[in-house]
Amino acid sequence: MTRNRLREGFTTGTAATAAAMGALERLISGRGPREVDVPLPREGRRVIPVERTTARNDGAEALVVKDGGDDPDATHRARIRAIVRLLPEGGPTRVTIRGGTGVGRVTRPGLPVPVGDPAINPAPRLQIEAGVREVLARTGREGGVVVTIEVEDGERIARRTLNPRLGIQGGISILGTRGTVKPFSNQAYRDTITMSMDVAGSIGLETVALATGGKSERLLRELRPDLPDPAWIQVADFFAFSLEAASARGFDTVLYACFFGKLVKMAQGHPYTHARKSRIDFRELASWCASAGMDPEGALAVGRANTSREALEVIRDSPEGDRILEDAVARAVVTARRFLAREVALVYHLFDFDERLLKTRAHPPTARRETP
Repeated sequence: MTRNRLREGFTTGTAATAAAMGALERLISGRGPREVDVPLPREGRRVIPVERTTARNDGAEALVVKDGGDDPDATHRARIRAIVRLLPEGGPTRVTIRGGTGVGRVTRPGLPVPVGDPAINPAPRLQIEAGVREVLARTGREGGVVVTIEVEDGERIARRTLNPRLGIQGGISILGTRGTVKPFSNQAYRDTITMSMDVAGSIGLETVALATGGKSERLLRELRPDLPDPAWIQVADFFAFSLEAASARGFDTVLYACFFGKLVKMAQGHPYTHARKSRIDFRELASWCASAGMDPEGALAVGRANTSREALEVIRDSPEGDRILEDAVARAVVTARRFLAREVALVYHLFDFDERLLKTRAHPPTARRETP
């Protein structure tokens, strides 16, 4: 039996490029293409369907529906429109790219786009320009082109993205460094983490709060309402990567919120905590419990547990439960310290599955050793 391959999608940048190329072809030739062959930012090409093209009094427009493939996100099926207008011939062949309705606008520093500009990242800008220049060359047209990118319901879609937290207002971002969406792309998530940290650093924050997901973030927010939105970053399973990124950007304090299962994986030295790449060693966890004084029957039950929730129930019912949890957090801190600079303070917050705070452990920075 053959194994089904996951289907790659394409980025908002590729969708915008296809729309710009389709609209320009409609404007110059009078014929609207059903699909366009789009150049990708790094290498290669991708044929993209065009939903429709329409003539306008001052130009033409085309609509492309963004396809996230088998890794759909908030922008999957977003309807991205490009409106093109030709400048008089005889001038330089210059492509001007603007953001219209539904495309966000940058209001904070730290992003690859200057404050005040539409949130169309550098790689998609170059991609759109390359696609437009291809159409001009193919049709023999000279002169400037103005391209305006719009997204239907972009402001509503953006509420389900990180844009509000990053200070991008009014719509979604036009993104994509490779042009296609690789299913379950770890690189895309790492890029999101580093971009969020760049924003936090650009406004002078000294503390970032890392959380493994939405629930752990919400619980820690209730404890730290003093921290502004840009301080909060969901890092999922990227334990080592997120700590190294925070350390490299010079934050003074890193808060880390998680649940028991991921904490144990961190304590057992896993730099990436997703179930596909790391497993809890319940026998090792059982040995920690025994070393903390848990009775043999309880330790055996921990070693035979199938899930972290099951193991935690045994631990919490034990008289030594508090000591065991303290030990597990301490072990996670030891692992985390491998990925942090010496002068960064670390504060762990461990939550129960019923949303109660189980442990908080602050680990002060290790003093930098002076060179004699």
